[in-house]
Amino acid sequence: MASSIISPPSATFIVKKKELGRSAFSSSSSPSPFSVPKCNKSAAKKIVSAMAPQQAERMPATTGSVRTAMTLTEKIFARASEKPQLSPGDNVWVNVDTLMTHDISGPGSIGIFKREFGPDAKVWDREKVVIIPDHYIFTADKLANRNVDILRDFCNDQNIKYFYDIKDLGNFKANPDYKGVCHVALAQEGHCRPGEVLLGTDSHTCTAGAFGQFATGIGNTDAGFVLGTGKLLLKVPPTLKFIMDGEMPDYLLAKDLILQIIGEISVAGATYKSMEFAGTTVESLTMEERMTLCNMVIEAGGKNGVVPADSTTFKYLEDKTTIPYEPVYSDAQARFLTEYRFDITKLEPLVAKPHSPDNRALARECKDVKIDRVYIGSCTGGKTEDFMAVAKVFLASGKKVKVPTFLVPATRKVCNAGLIVETSLYM
Repeated sequence: MASSIISPPSATFIVKKKELGRSAFSSSSSPSPFSVPKCNKSAAKKIVSAMAPQQAERMPATTGSVRTAMTLTEKIFARASEKPQLSPGDNVWVNVDTLMTHDISGPGSIGIFKREFGPDAKVWDREKVVIIPDHYIFTADKLANRNVDILRDFCNDQNIKYFYDIKDLGNFKANPDYKGVCHVALAQEGHCRPGEVLLGTDSHTCTAGAFGQFATGIGNTDAGFVLGTGKLLLKVPPTLKFIMDGEMPDYLLAKDLILQIIGEISVAGATYKSMEFAGTTVESLTMEERMTLCNMVIEAGGKNGVVPADSTTFKYLEDKTTIPYEPVYSDAQARFLTEYRFDITKLEPLVAKPHSPDNRALARECKDVKIDRVYIGSCTGGKTEDFMAVAKVFLASGKKVKVPTFLVPATRKVCNAGLIVETSLYM
């Protein structure tokens, strides 16, 4: 894979004010040049290239103030921090649109909130806090149940609007209002909206970037602070752009795309960087497939992943939220740390072998590997379309399953899609 030294030009240009939704812009100095390390990963078939962004002449718009072009993530940071201009490396106080926590990190976050703001303090906005128990559920373990009890007591005391209580009714039956795995439930329940900032106490919160928003995982201390203030100090990440073009073969899924990327850049290749996905292939993906793409940016060390919102996004959200939102998009001359280009028509089905997501291999190279047990589910692979893909493979093979196989739909809505008849392992 080729690598480049990128030297951002110092020239600025004029854009329309409405691009960021602010009344005025100020000029900003250019960041220092930086180098892109060459990736040592290799693939059976090279289909990727890294290149420096084109430095075409910048033409001024007819109105507006002089500023430097920004990426999608930089624009979200600018809007959320009420700044006219930001660059990678800037530290800003960001206004949070949604905070999500669950039964692993929630009790700790609540404890920090009460310690720092007082036992009787109220959260900054009861309608912007989403709490979803989804890890310590359907168990007789007293300590696990205690975690959910802490969440329930807190939500009752704070009058939290969006608490999706498990409330085990016995015989593995859940409260009818329960949703399921937090990252899939957030999307299905309309908590993901373009242009917003969504933080969650889970590393895979980056899944929500599929909706054209900034979404990332945070720790208990940060979450406790957000509960009390609705703000968090964050550093603006530089952006890597991944352009994927070509008609998606029916034997590929978004999981193959992200495994290809991680195999190229390694599990540390996007450390504290934004990963923006674009190209005709990405535009053709469904929302669930885009969620898979963004879900695994953390496996490359990414701060966040993002897919620009489009008609597919808007259609998905039509019956899920009434809250107005304003998408933002990368400027044509935005500075990307590196651009990677993929011809998806040349990609084959992939797997990640033990013990790392970047240990990429072609699926056909593993045809002789003995399988002892199969698990299909989680925030990455438990969505409706994931099970449709599984059913397609099962039916096409004409064979019976011979090894223990566990199907764990991510949410109740996946169960109710009519794809899974026997769900006793889950509900």
